[in-house]
Amino acid sequence: MQTCHSAIKTVSGNAQKRIILMGQPNTGKSTFFNTLTGMNAYVGNWPGITVDLLQAEIDIQGQTVEIVDLPGIYDLEGFSEDESIVQRFLTDFAMDLVLIIVNASQIDRQLNLVLQLKALGLPCMVILNMADEAKRYGIDIDQEKLAQKLGLPIFLVSAKYNKGITEVLDKIKSNISAQKDSFKLENINDFLKDNPIDNQEKKEIFLEAVTVRSHQVTTFTEKLDNVLLHPIFGIPIFFASMLGVFFLIWYIGLPSQDVIDMATTWMSEQIIEPVINPFPDIIQSFLLNGVWLGVATVASFVPLIVVFFFVMAAVEDSGYLSRSAYLMDAFMAKMGLDGRAFVMQMMGFGCNVPALMGTRIIRSRPMRMLSMLIIPFALCSARLAVFVFIIGAIFPINLGPLVLFFLYILSFVASFLVAFVFSKTEQFKSKEPFVIELPPYRLPTAKQVLLRGWGEVKEFLRRATNFIIIGCVAVWFLTYFPENATGLDTWGGQLGVFLSPIMEPIGINPFLTLSLIFGFIAKEIVVGSFATIYGMGTSALTAQFALTIAPSSAISFCVFCLLYTPCLTTVATVKAESKSWGFTIFSLVFSLIYAWGMAFIFYRGALWLGFD
Repeated sequence: MQTCHSAIKTVSGNAQKRIILMGQPNTGKSTFFNTLTGMNAYVGNWPGITVDLLQAEIDIQGQTVEIVDLPGIYDLEGFSEDESIVQRFLTDFAMDLVLIIVNASQIDRQLNLVLQLKALGLPCMVILNMADEAKRYGIDIDQEKLAQKLGLPIFLVSAKYNKGITEVLDKIKSNISAQKDSFKLENINDFLKDNPIDNQEKKEIFLEAVTVRSHQVTTFTEKLDNVLLHPIFGIPIFFASMLGVFFLIWYIGLPSQDVIDMATTWMSEQIIEPVINPFPDIIQSFLLNGVWLGVATVASFVPLIVVFFFVMAAVEDSGYLSRSAYLMDAFMAKMGLDGRAFVMQMMGFGCNVPALMGTRIIRSRPMRMLSMLIIPFALCSARLAVFVFIIGAIFPINLGPLVLFFLYILSFVASFLVAFVFSKTEQFKSKEPFVIELPPYRLPTAKQVLLRGWGEVKEFLRRATNFIIIGCVAVWFLTYFPENATGLDTWGGQLGVFLSPIMEPIGINPFLTLSLIFGFIAKEIVVGSFATIYGMGTSALTAQFALTIAPSSAISFCVFCLLYTPCLTTVATVKAESKSWGFTIFSLVFSLIYAWGMAFIFYRGALWLGFD
C-alpha cells in the first residue's frame, strides 16, 4: 500500500489541541467517548457543518484538549450525509490526533477505514473496543503483530467496563506532548482514488494478527434472538416490553411527582410569597402565576422524565433497539419505509429533534422525507409529561398505564397510516435496500446508563428552561389582561373563544385551546400553562380537571396534542434537514389538519361509546 502525505497540510500555531473520534456505527464509539470524557460532553455547533457534533474538553498535563465525536461512517469515499459531514470536518478543521474506534470482534470488516485514515497520513491510534466480547467469541488478537503490520499503536479496551482506558490516556498524553503542529486534509476523495486500499493486504493483516477459533457454540445472543426475533412472537414481545416500560414510568415516576409538588408548594408558601408580598399586585401575580407556578408544575414531572430516559438508555445499550428495526422491517416495507425509519420513530420518543437528524442514515431522499414527515408524531418526552398529567387527573389510577400505552400505539398507527398513503405517491416512492448490523446483547452497566440517561435529561432541562419561562410569562400576560378580568373575559380567554368554532367539535374548551397554542413553542409549556391559566398548583389543578373535563374531551385533547404541529425546535430541524421551506410548511399544515381529524374521530367515538 502506498503511504503518502500529500493529502494533509500542516496548521501551525493551533491554540487548542483537538482529538477526533472516528469509527463505524455500532463500535461503541459513544460509550468510549463517554468513558473518556465523563459527564463533560456538550453539543457544539460547527460553522459550515449541518449537524451539531458532540464534543468535550479534558485536561491533559495541564493543557485543555478538545475531544470531538464524529458521526459513525463505513467509508471515507462514501456519499451519504454523515460521510460528507466527516469529509467536510476533516478538510475544514485542524486536528492533532485521530482515535479510530474498531469493534474488536469485527476487525476484518472494519480495517478499510483504518487503512484509509493511515494512507491519508494522519496521526492515528487504533482502539479495539469490546475486546472482552471478542475473547468470549473465541477471537484471539495478537496486539503486537497487528500494530507492526498496521504501523499504528493498537489498544485492546472495554470502554463499557473502563478496561484499558488508562493505557490509552497515557499514549494520548505522550502523543499530544510531542505533537507541535496540527493537520487538515485536502482532496480526500481524489487522494484515495489515486491510492486505493489493497484488499489482499487487508486480508493478510487480518490472517496474520487475528485468530478465530472454530467451534460450534450457540452464543447467548443467538439463543435470545431465537425468541425475541421470532417471526410470529417477536413483535408482540417487543410491544409487551414497551408496555412494561410505561408501567414502570407510571408507578415510579407518578408518585415522585407528589413529592416534588409538596416541595414546590412549601417553597411557594414559606419563601416566595413572603418575599414578594411587599410588591404591587401585578408584580406578585407575574412572579407567582407567570413564572413560579408554571416552572413548579413542569418541575414536578422531572423525576418521570428521568425514569423514562434512564429506562430507554438501558434498552438502547442492551442491543434490543436495533433489533426492533429488524423485526419491523417487513411491515415497514409495506408502508414505503424500512427498519431504519422505525428506529428513528423510537428515537423520537425521547425527542423528535435527534430522530429527525438521524434520518441522514437513509440515503434515499424520498424515504428520508417520508420519515421526517411521520417522526413528529412520536410520543416525545415533553408530550409524555402532558399525557401523564391529563390521564392522572381524569382516569382511574389503575387504567393510567393502559391509556398511556394506547397513546403510544396510536402514535405508531397514525405514523404508519400516513406513510402507507404517501408512499404510493411518486414524490415519496423509494426502493432503497435495507441493511442493518445487529450487535450482540449486552448487559447495560449502571455507569453507562447514568451517563447516557443524564445526558438526555440535561438536554431536556436545558430546552425546557429556555422555553418554559418565556411561554408561561406569555400565558400569564394573556390571562391577566385586561386588569381585573377573569376567565373568558381575558385576552387569552377571548382568543380561545374565537377558536371555539374549530375546537368545540373535538371537545376542547377555550382554556385548553390556549395551552395548545403555546404548546407550539414547546410542548413542555402545555403543562406549565395549565397552572398559569387556572392560577392553581398541581394538586388543585388535578382536582379542577377531574371536575370539569370529561374523559371524551381528555382523550380528544391528548390525541390532538400527540399529532398536531410540533414545537419550534422540531420545525427548525425539519427545515434544516429537508432544506425545503415548501416541505416544512406542508408538514406543519398537514399535521394540524391530521390532528383535528383524528381527534374528531376519537372524540365522537368516545361519545358514542358513552365516555362523556
